[in-house]
Amino acid sequence: MLEHELETALGLAREASEIVMRYYHTGAEVKWKDIDDPVTVADHAASRLLVDRLSQAFPGDAVLSEEEADDGSRLRHERVWMIDPIDGTKQFIEGIGEFAIQIGLTIGGVPSLGVVCHAPRKRIFYAASGLGAFVEENWSTRRLRVSTEQQPNAMTVAMSRSHKSPIVDDILDRLGVGSRVSSGSVGLKMGMLAEGLAHIYLHPGQKTNVWDTCGPEAILCAAGGLVTDINGDPLQYGAEGVRNRHGVLASNGPIHERLIRTIHQVLREERGPDNRD
Repeated sequence: MLEHELETALGLAREASEIVMRYYHTGAEVKWKDIDDPVTVADHAASRLLVDRLSQAFPGDAVLSEEEADDGSRLRHERVWMIDPIDGTKQFIEGIGEFAIQIGLTIGGVPSLGVVCHAPRKRIFYAASGLGAFVEENWSTRRLRVSTEQQPNAMTVAMSRSHKSPIVDDILDRLGVGSRVSSGSVGLKMGMLAEGLAHIYLHPGQKTNVWDTCGPEAILCAAGGLVTDINGDPLQYGAEGVRNRHGVLASNGPIHERLIRTIHQVLREERGPDNRD
């Protein structure tokens, strides 16, 4: 059981959220790591707290953070913490409250613990292997469980606010998915699925990283959902690279195989008959 690890991660997520919210209310300097990839002093401050404290609490574990250099030493560890100090930095900068502090723990390459703290609402999603998935808000806690809905026209898709995709629109139109809702943070989108408020999250490209999905995957799977790449294979958390190279597909479960078939049909048509893999 991971009670101690979960208690530690929850406490650190709350501390990091206090740091982030101070910058959110007073303003934070913005820099650019790459085109369309901003970072702020709030990201760095939260990252430093989380990395330092997790390293102190669990000296035998590796810690990977979006805002710290990856020296590859994590590949030699059974247990690796994966941190996104602000998932949804664009929304943080824009003053849209769709960002979260995310902490995940992989054991043997499998997401086994997750904490997603929606700081503006003081709302925390969390889960650990064998303990279940929960959401805490306003001093109350309830267990999370995905929807059992099986009909696409009654489903809701959690869409990216920052990365619009005609391919995703085509996939969803072919399935006849009923409605769509947008959010900035991957963790908050998967949180909607874990709560049963949405049923699908799809990102077919390579713009997500392991720290975006590690904690949220642990939570969604503990709530009965399913997370794979667009081929139906597990996301790779023990690889040298940090990109989710074959995209991300999350669902409540019943629609998953149909989604994979539709994704590949659309992608084959996009490539055309003379450009097939």
